[in-house]
Amino acid sequence: MADPSKILKANVKGEFFVDSTCIDCDVCREIAPEIFADWGGYSYVRSQPRNEAERRKAVQALICCPVGAIGFVGDNSKSLILNVINDFPILIEDDVFYCGFNSEKSYSANSYFIKNPKGNLLVDSPRFTSHLVRKFESMGGIKYIFLTHRDDVADAESFASYFNSTIIIHKDDLIGGKSADFIIEGEEPFQIEQEFLIIPTPGHTEGHCVLLYKNKFLFTGDHIWWDRDKNCLSAGKSVCWYSWEEQIKSVEKLIEFDFEWILPGHGGRMKLPKDKVKEELKKLVERMKRWR
Repeated sequence: MADPSKILKANVKGEFFVDSTCIDCDVCREIAPEIFADWGGYSYVRSQPRNEAERRKAVQALICCPVGAIGFVGDNSKSLILNVINDFPILIEDDVFYCGFNSEKSYSANSYFIKNPKGNLLVDSPRFTSHLVRKFESMGGIKYIFLTHRDDVADAESFASYFNSTIIIHKDDLIGGKSADFIIEGEEPFQIEQEFLIIPTPGHTEGHCVLLYKNKFLFTGDHIWWDRDKNCLSAGKSVCWYSWEEQIKSVEKLIEFDFEWILPGHGGRMKLPKDKVKEELKKLVERMKRWR
């Protein structure tokens, strides 16, 4: 839990606060941008909730914080937290959910749950919590756990052991998923089920992959994300551990695919018309080339 003795001085006074254990992972700013903002290496409370909807978002951010850096001292805080926990996993659209309960082991990377008649799939991993286990059980368990790359593995093995799931990862990132049952090789797209297409996208890491679901949802790991401040697609040269040139090629390759949703491990989520996505990808490629 957050420590009142470590409250950041930038916080606006009120029932929510952020303390100095914050690791600046951006999750609270993604969930509740009305409440949380960037303060040079930390998040802070820039505005206290003005209504119950904003209050609920702030509690969701508290639950997702991987290091417990968000505090809540409002009336009925404990009962509200217990109530809001039941929001997770949160429906994004159709049968795709945001898991929440981000893990410090993967620097608070987002993970996603897909409910599908041919078998449910977990994209990367949240914290292994009894709440998520019960929810996943009620939704039919987990057939596959797809790991976009070696960084965002978190508690994947615990979920796989509990649900007898098949872990999928690329051979070149196998160091992050040594217990994987299904290993992708090469750079050609690979279909694991009719609506699930894995697309190798080396760059951030050598074995990084993205997952295209229903030609609508692209789970992008640490490959690309939506920059909320600049209102455009972005990629990170400063966190490109393998090859920037390969990452440029990988982003360019995505132009040939159709999708609407960009669902990253880190950074902003966004839904756009398919033709607009292609425009944004082309613009990003040009910017990436200039960033060489």
